[in-house]
Amino acid sequence: MHTDTERCVRAVQSKDARFDGWFYTAVLTTRIYCRPSCPVVPPKPRNMRFYPSAAAAQQAGFRACKRCRPDASPGSPQWDERADLVARAMRLIADGIVDREGVPGLASRLGYSTRQIERQLLAELGAGPLALARAQRAQTARLLVETTQLPMAEIAFAAGFASIRSFNETVREVFALAPTELRQRARPDRRTVVPGTLALRLPFRRPLNPDNLFGHLAATAVPGVEEWRDGAYRRTLSLPYGHGIVALAPRPDHIDCRLALTDLRDLAGAIARCRRLLDLDADPEAVDGLLREDPGLAPLVDKAPGRRVPRTVDADEFAVRAVLGQQVSTAAARTHAGRLVRAHGTPVEDPGGGLTHLFPPATALAGLDPEALAMPRTRRATLLGVIGALASGELQLGVGSDREEARARLAALPGVGPWTVECIAMRALGDPDAFTPTDLGLRRAAAGLGLPHTPAALIRHSAIWRPWRAYAVQYLWATDDHPINHLPTN
Repeated sequence: MHTDTERCVRAVQSKDARFDGWFYTAVLTTRIYCRPSCPVVPPKPRNMRFYPSAAAAQQAGFRACKRCRPDASPGSPQWDERADLVARAMRLIADGIVDREGVPGLASRLGYSTRQIERQLLAELGAGPLALARAQRAQTARLLVETTQLPMAEIAFAAGFASIRSFNETVREVFALAPTELRQRARPDRRTVVPGTLALRLPFRRPLNPDNLFGHLAATAVPGVEEWRDGAYRRTLSLPYGHGIVALAPRPDHIDCRLALTDLRDLAGAIARCRRLLDLDADPEAVDGLLREDPGLAPLVDKAPGRRVPRTVDADEFAVRAVLGQQVSTAAARTHAGRLVRAHGTPVEDPGGGLTHLFPPATALAGLDPEALAMPRTRRATLLGVIGALASGELQLGVGSDREEARARLAALPGVGPWTVECIAMRALGDPDAFTPTDLGLRRAAAGLGLPHTPAALIRHSAIWRPWRAYAVQYLWATDDHPINHLPTN
């Protein structure tokens, strides 16, 4: 979008928050870059330059605006919508791969040369993987400086910087302030925060309907791993350097996020996973605008706009849970998953809460005794087949995986049918166009609205919902009076 100058100028002059994260506005006279909705008086169009990423603006010599804080805007919805190399790279960079494994590690996961990845990112985003990771480190550093009283040396290494010197230089360059000045300018957080917990605000594009989003997560929560407590969805997180516990609560203009981490180097990755879980980078205006064009869906969208797709923090975990949930009730699926957790999960401490374990990784479940599973023999075989494929690396469902290849590998596993494949594509792979035409609840909702309701007819009709069919599924499911569609009240 940043190449469409007229459209960008209109967005800046109208302070349109819908475009925050889509592009960044740099001002030649002040050498500052902003988000489109910045509250200051818009500059003259001849003094504006537009960039596709904060990293590109920083590389061009601009510093972040202190008023609108463009580095804290929602991410671009393109990286969830698209499935090409650039989108996969951006999801991996957000997850911290470059900081942990370098550009060669990023290239290895994507199956391309480092040179090809550099070329593609520079062409589309105006910055290479190192610059994009650096911009993310700067944002992580600012969060730690402003929300904790940690020594600056600890913050530098927790944010991913190789030295205190590079930390100081980057913060000064990006924010035009020394780290100590950033801390002095920060408004003290007067909310009650448990010691050792980070209190953050996760931004999103409005509107956001929390009912099915948090309702689904709470209704399907695995005992010991997830819970709804005091108006927040809480769960344990398995992270590269350690583990964490997060509490997420919906607010009118943000998601309240409380994070407790055993290693602060996991902060950026934990935030990225929480954002993916709640689908916070979605563009509801684009999604709802398209779905309203179908007269059958329009009343549902108008009644409760801004529905998101509840996703996951761990794709492998969701794949295991999806198989456990085949042909059984929500309660039965939770029971099966809870047994696996108690038997194979890593115990954690949660003072004042009810979380007890991390969900076991596929490698920990690889030696599972099939006789210990209280389910039909064929489903046991399916579960063990999925676990084995995940543990061996034959099946890869991470944020940088190729969606179509993952679909094909899933479908080739015995006992994994189209419904399971599409559920995993929707919630684990984050495909916004995933669709489950054989789902009974979906077919019942379609029939009630007068829409075609046989699988074949639904597939044909769903062509008008593309590329947002996963969101159409959420609106159709919401017609049922099921706990997954209601925000918990206790």
